[in-house]
Amino acid sequence: MLEPIFQVDDFSFRFPDLLEPTLRHITLTINPTERLVITGPSGCGKSTLLYVLNRLYPHNCDGEVSGAVRIFGRLAQDYDPGEVNRKIATVFQDPDSQFCMPTVEEELAFTLENLQVPRQEMPQRIDRILHLTGLEDLRHGVIQSFSGGMKQRIATACALIMEPECLLLDEPLAHLDPLTAKEFISWLNHLQQESGIAVIAVEHKLELWGSFFEREIALSENGTIRKDQLFTERDAPILPDRTSAIREKVLFEASGVCVSYASKSILRNIDLQLQSGEVTVIAGPNGSGKSTLLKALCGILKIDAGTITGMRVGFVPQSPEQLFLSKSVEGELAFSGNSSAEKLRHLMTALDLRTIAHAHPFSVSHGQKRRVAIGAMLADERQMLLLDEPTAGQDLKALTELYRQIESRAQDGCALVVVTHDMNFASSIADKVHLMKDGILSGPYQPEELFSNSALLAEYRLHMPKKGDLYAPAFA
Repeated sequence: MLEPIFQVDDFSFRFPDLLEPTLRHITLTINPTERLVITGPSGCGKSTLLYVLNRLYPHNCDGEVSGAVRIFGRLAQDYDPGEVNRKIATVFQDPDSQFCMPTVEEELAFTLENLQVPRQEMPQRIDRILHLTGLEDLRHGVIQSFSGGMKQRIATACALIMEPECLLLDEPLAHLDPLTAKEFISWLNHLQQESGIAVIAVEHKLELWGSFFEREIALSENGTIRKDQLFTERDAPILPDRTSAIREKVLFEASGVCVSYASKSILRNIDLQLQSGEVTVIAGPNGSGKSTLLKALCGILKIDAGTITGMRVGFVPQSPEQLFLSKSVEGELAFSGNSSAEKLRHLMTALDLRTIAHAHPFSVSHGQKRRVAIGAMLADERQMLLLDEPTAGQDLKALTELYRQIESRAQDGCALVVVTHDMNFASSIADKVHLMKDGILSGPYQPEELFSNSALLAEYRLHMPKKGDLYAPAFA
């Protein structure tokens, strides 16, 4: 019998700035070659548990702990700094947080240098991992010029080049388009079968993984293990159809918009018209220019040609912490001063933020950060909202409330643009859908028109939404 990779015995963990523990009395064993998924509502401690397993916590945050964690039979605290990372590789939820070098090849080489791999061995290992991950053409590419999805693949390649025995993934599909996500899972499945590496992932989008996982550990809202059992595939729930708001007037218009970066054309002659009370979804493959378009529309990026006219825009980016200006969650929502105290209390409750009201917005989970940023923009009460991947890292409860908030703002006459890879959410919330590929925007399409056209979905790397019962328990 092989020695377990992890043995966790009655382990509890509390962040120094929180009154209550994030994880409570966790006991579990994880063996070599296992494929395990950690699930649970947003903010329940899933990512925290992952970072306990790779020894990042409590050693880098002064957390208070009780119980024991053993890694390959040794107590976690007995490992020297960095020692365990030769066997346990991690891909974080925000890939930008782990990049140090400008290009893909330099980042891979930097990883090998930290492992003291002989220089003469580096080219072969870099070539191999680039081939395995399909990143050969990006070898000399500048990492910060790529989309969030591409950055996730690069971060995964950097983890795998260490040739670990266990791979920890924190919501690896959050920024991947559906077909890229399926390809990633297929590739990971092949790699795991060949190498026998253990794969442990924190994930909300279980429907995309199919039968990949063998075991599920579900955490409850208070950070305890609610269930630990063999995994069963689930269908994705979908929200009910939204009654469209009355379209009154054009609030915003882009005409002939072009954007380039480092002499490369990113956006090509974009035309887009947004009307009062309308929800527009923009979908398409990773790297197609969706996030760039939102940044151009809100004025973050300078356009090279064309015109943009309309109302003042609110923007929630893929990395929500870029917006934070306050020292508490409730302070962040109140920052604009445009909402009444009653409205702020309603948003805090609706977005499930009251229990973290006094926490620093940088200290909460990634899913909670996203809800804080969305709440701040909703509280600002602008008539134009641009949301970049707002569904990433959200459980069913949070998705349902996001749907309701978007619906409410649309009924009030707000125009909203949602960039998303989640076709279940898109099919239920969209009044119209634009598709994007290679910097070119097509459409608009009616949702029923798009989702009945399999050839068009395949061309833009999208999938058919699955029907399901919205009101079924999210983690039954």
